[in-house]
Amino acid sequence: MKDVTIQIPDMQSAHCQARVNNAVKEIAGVQVQNLQAGQITVSLSSDSNKEAIVAAIEKAGYSVPLKHEL
Repeated sequence: MKDVTIQIPDMQSAHCQARVNNAVKEIAGVQVQNLQAGQITVSLSSDSNKEAIVAAIEKAGYSVPLKHEL
């Protein structure tokens, strides 16, 4: 598995973090390793999961800047 840290600048409060955590943990092959204000670190079983994570975060209402660097 590969660890990836994703910056989510507008995810600051505990409520926001819970929304992102719930959205990401539903993706098969992804494990949340660390969640803190402004970023999430996940372990991926496949590079194809990156797009699914970004889509889930955006669907939860948060932006992911510099998506091309994931």
